[in-house]
Amino acid sequence: MEPQVQYAKTSDGVNIAYATTGEGPPLVVCPDSWEQFSLYQQVPFYNALMERLGKGRLLVQYDGRGTGLSERKVEDFSLEARLRDLEAVVRAARIRRFALYATTTSGPVAIAYAAHHQRQVGQLILYGTFSHGAEVMPPEQLNPLIELCRSNWELASQVLSDLSSREQYPDVGVQMSELFRASCTGEVAAEILAQGLEIDVDDLLPLVKAPTLVIHRRSDSLVPFTLGQKLAAGIRKARFIPLEGTHHASYLGESEPVIRAIDEFLGEGAEAGLKLAPDDVHTILFTDVEGSTALMERLGDAKARDLLREHERMVREALKSHRGSEVKTMGDGFMTSFGSATAALGCAITMQRAFAEHNESADEPIKVRIGLNAGEPIAEDDPGGRADLFGTAVNMAARIAAKAEGGEILVSNVVRELSAGKGFLFNDRGDAVLRGFEDPVRLYEVSWRES
Repeated sequence: MEPQVQYAKTSDGVNIAYATTGEGPPLVVCPDSWEQFSLYQQVPFYNALMERLGKGRLLVQYDGRGTGLSERKVEDFSLEARLRDLEAVVRAARIRRFALYATTTSGPVAIAYAAHHQRQVGQLILYGTFSHGAEVMPPEQLNPLIELCRSNWELASQVLSDLSSREQYPDVGVQMSELFRASCTGEVAAEILAQGLEIDVDDLLPLVKAPTLVIHRRSDSLVPFTLGQKLAAGIRKARFIPLEGTHHASYLGESEPVIRAIDEFLGEGAEAGLKLAPDDVHTILFTDVEGSTALMERLGDAKARDLLREHERMVREALKSHRGSEVKTMGDGFMTSFGSATAALGCAITMQRAFAEHNESADEPIKVRIGLNAGEPIAEDDPGGRADLFGTAVNMAARIAAKAEGGEILVSNVVRELSAGKGFLFNDRGDAVLRGFEDPVRLYEVSWRES
């Protein structure tokens, strides 16, 4: 499915094209150099990589200034300008904490963003990139390449494509060179090379606080392997994965180890979701089995426990598929946390559909209330040393769940606003008085049944 393109305006007035696809924890993909994301279907290898990266995630892609579907008539491709592009997209996509992926010339941009926006970047992934552009290619090689971009963009695009593949994938090389030419002019490509390889973010490496994954091929045909080692050594929380091969492009050669390393790395971050800074925004989701006390009395402890165990299994399966964090279980319900309102809503819908499917053939139905709220809870360890969340945001989520009927999903207005434009349907349930809260709270019911 082709991405639905939207536009974000930078602080200096440039229109940047971006798109979000999928559901789950957000992953922002910085543009490689000048490739147009909406044309990735022209390169099946690259398209397959993006589809794999987006599986189970909210994938955010954008075209940098001067390229693709973004505004073309620009001249500033400095680090500061490219940071404005990324900032505008994050703001327009309304994501607060996310993983950031970058390769080639976008690496320094991602490093600078992570250094200056420490609360927003939960994880950083750097593939085949660098921190000091002058170390990538000596002037005697770079300057003729820049001039060739200006004088003969068709030939230059082929040369640049060959640098990534070493001509071992001729069909892909042709596809990439065509994509380069469709994405920008030779003059823009020359400026991106000239200004991009002037960038030096060496001093920012120690300021990156996010857990970082650095992947680099030992015989990278474009960016020397030593520059990947330098990144891993300079970023305190970096993990370095060296891979065999000469291909610079992540989607050529053995791409499966790249995908596997990224999936494992991002999965670890989801499991450690409660270790984030205490004032990070969380979406809190509570489940509660309706009538659990009466269930115990009617079925007896053993049979009722079997039924609750089935509830626990389905909740945990849904959490795993949507990368939610289980905070704690209260016997007949769960308290869970997500870094994304979109992921939390998707998880809630998955849960209710699973319960509905179970109930179609079960002797005893499982009717579950679900309530969601978002805010900045207090993160502390409980007496047993396990992570827990406290505060007004948590209390309100629990009270909202208590207002729901079995089979319903109720959310606060803040959850509805955070997930605006993501395809969810809400029914206004009006103001409700919640125990412990002075002012009424506007509640919305989420439509989850498939038509």
